Amino acid sequence: MDRSDIELLKVLQDNGRITLSELSKRLNLSRPSVTERLNRLKERGVIEGISARLSYPKIGKSVTVFIQVSEVTVPYATFEKFVEENPHIIECHRITGSISYMMKAVVRDMQHLQSLIDELVPYGTLNTSLVIKSPVPYKKVEPVEE
Repeated sequence: MDRSDIELLKVLQDNGRITLSELSKRLNLSRPSVTERLNRLKERGVIEGISARLSYPKIGKSVTVFIQVSEVTVPYATFEKFVEENPHIIECHRITGSISYMMKAVVRDMQHLQSLIDELVPYGTLNTSLVIKSPVPYKKVEPVEE
């Protein structure tokens, strides 16, 4: 990955809907060169997809919660299948230490949070933390130059 690839990735993280023409202007590269770089980065799995960041409250999900799961009572694959199929859980990470999983979920209100917790209780010991503010909700990641 060279400096141009890194700059391309920075721009895309700011604006995934930027046109090829604008991208080529910003990078000072031809459109075919930018297209070739984009395709190569997609093929290598560097770019996994381009999507929209949503405002959870504006789509009716006003409660964001982090849920730690420890002492998992079912096979990990069973738990991970449940998590993958649950529409409220938007991130799940298997982690080291005394906690097995760290998840992020968004729900409409406290009643829906209670329902989610009730669904999760059979899978292990839970610890929940409500988000009261997100001063850094998203941050660009700068790739390492090869």
